Amino acid sequence: MHRKWYRLDTAALIFPAIARRDWCNAFRVSATLTEAVDPEILQQAVSDLRRHFPNFFVTLRKGFFWYYLEESPEPVSVRGDYAYPLTFMGSRELKRNCLRVLYYKNRIACEFFHSLTDGHGGSIFLASLTARYLELRYGARIPREGILADLEEPPSAEELEDSFLKNAAPSAAGRREERSFRLHGTPDPKGFRTLTTGIVRTQDLLDAAHRYQVTATAFLAAVMAESVIGLQSAEVPVKRQRSVRITIPVDLRRLYGSRTLRNFTLVVNAGADPRFGSYTTEELCRTIYHQIAAHVTPQNMAGMIAANVEPQRLLPIRLAPVFVKNAVMDAVYGKSGESGGSLNISNLGVLELPEAMRPYVTRMEFIIGPQRSYPNNCSVLSFGGKTYINMIRGIRESELERRFFARLVELGIPVEIECNRR
Repeated sequence: MHRKWYRLDTAALIFPAIARRDWCNAFRVSATLTEAVDPEILQQAVSDLRRHFPNFFVTLRKGFFWYYLEESPEPVSVRGDYAYPLTFMGSRELKRNCLRVLYYKNRIACEFFHSLTDGHGGSIFLASLTARYLELRYGARIPREGILADLEEPPSAEELEDSFLKNAAPSAAGRREERSFRLHGTPDPKGFRTLTTGIVRTQDLLDAAHRYQVTATAFLAAVMAESVIGLQSAEVPVKRQRSVRITIPVDLRRLYGSRTLRNFTLVVNAGADPRFGSYTTEELCRTIYHQIAAHVTPQNMAGMIAANVEPQRLLPIRLAPVFVKNAVMDAVYGKSGESGGSLNISNLGVLELPEAMRPYVTRMEFIIGPQRSYPNNCSVLSFGGKTYINMIRGIRESELERRFFARLVELGIPVEIECNRR
């Protein structure tokens, strides 16, 4: 039987090429309900999403020239959550499905191999899955509004498009950036991922950001940069220090009016160089805020898009077999892919659900795993008046989390801490 297949979008091309035996780029979104999850009903809800999200129910295939996604003959089987978030997604699993649906007590979690989508697309999938589950479980009447997809309809052409190809500038922006300071520590011998969650009132976070006249994302990036600068200063003499920049993913949909459910995110590195002098929190806030604002314009981002699109249009690259492409992309990524940042802060912003869902959903979260070349990462989502700041690490040392959350408290933001490691 002929199975439908999909080209990887421009951003997705890199992820199979740079995967390792103990690392692949994946992320999680989750919803916590008021009552325990019924796995049989959840399985039916997952099946009901296949019509509108066919490009999520796929396997990763390796062709002669490119990787591609192919419709999976197997269902995505719901299973109990286990171990820790974002356990390794190996090639054997990706050949069956690139999506996991997990449950634990009251929580529904979806984990995505990043070639499928980004955080925005993942949140639409999770919200739509949760809505369908609530309909089946409780007979709730939930209007298809806001971020919810209409499960009776197939996806539109806009939802399946590669928006990078559509919005690339005629000329590409340069890629070169100075290498940033890298965090390091003692790797967990069993590969365990320690997750520390800081829960704050969203209004407290906004009030603090507004005191410095910046966005919540710029404020969090500034506090994180301040924490990393402190760590570096404790370890490295000033003359040998490097700049500290926070990698901030930018959702390009609003900038270009895109509705794609595939990847459409680029990153901006913003921060400061401690070799030039010390910075106050206010100075870091303003510096990072203006760096982000200067980068995130339609023109600048179109140039960055073009830098990603142009290589795949070159005839020698197009004709090269996939193993050659993999070697080239891996070398380029190793040299410049993550070198410009010290760690990520990925903020999905405020997630709004239809009024009919709110009595059933108490919490929503977003978690990205550590990157290939640095062991810490941070992801943020706000829901129901609370902001969930998830800091994940693959090392034993917890000094970064201690500094970061302690600094938030010093700045007038009470933090409730949770951790999956005792």
